[in-house]
Amino acid sequence: MRLVIRIRHAAHLTTGLALAILFVFPLVWTAWSSVTGPRATGGSGGVGGENYQRLFDYGAGLGTYLVNSAAVAVMTVAGTLFVSVSAGYALARFRFPGRTVLFLATLAIMMVPYPTILIPLYVLLGSLGLQNSLPGLAIVLVMFQLPFALFMMRNSFEAVPRELDEAALVDGCGPLRVLWSVLLPAVVPGMVTVGLFAFLASWNEFIAPLIFLSDGDKFTLPTALAAMRSGNFGAIDYGALQAGIVVSAIPCMILFMLLQRHYVRGFSSGALKG
Repeated sequence: MRLVIRIRHAAHLTTGLALAILFVFPLVWTAWSSVTGPRATGGSGGVGGENYQRLFDYGAGLGTYLVNSAAVAVMTVAGTLFVSVSAGYALARFRFPGRTVLFLATLAIMMVPYPTILIPLYVLLGSLGLQNSLPGLAIVLVMFQLPFALFMMRNSFEAVPRELDEAALVDGCGPLRVLWSVLLPAVVPGMVTVGLFAFLASWNEFIAPLIFLSDGDKFTLPTALAAMRSGNFGAIDYGALQAGIVVSAIPCMILFMLLQRHYVRGFSSGALKG
């Protein structure tokens, strides 16, 4: 029996190690390629940072693109959390006509390929004066995140016992006080999951910024990387692109490692109940 357990344990470790290598290898290869090669070392051998220097100096500058991406990501996360928490609380704790229809209609957005509605959204933002603006882009990305975010937050609130609400109401708390002091601390894992998904989606989004942004100094990092071409016949500077991929991946990796405990709890503590 012990031999069987050891064999299973060894099999699990081997499988996990193989999967880890499979997923990590492309990242390691990209990082290594960004600092090696003739263009990375100025024609000499070894390791160099020429690719990162060309990336830093490209267009409006790497700092501008990082600030734009960060601004869009922050606005998207804040907007997604505000709307999904408010709507999720209302759908989970209050009874009103059309509650189920509203929830199902929001989820139905997930069945619509979002590239098909980019042009109508472009016209709508133009009528609102939000074309070619980072806040306008953030509003669009918030809309794309709402179905999943609302689903998560509604089920997160429903997983919290109603007795907590009733006890707070008996103590004299109003609905907003119950939400702020009682329910929000209990649904932090769900909020982290929603926020992390919104950040990753907005940080890596390419199609929407390509459609809604026209000024080069307002490009986000993925759009700037796609536009990074040099030489004759549109030859791509692969070394600088590899450096850009490394730079764009670092914030996502750091954020996920910091929040992975809450992220896992968001899925395992009843956030997907129902």
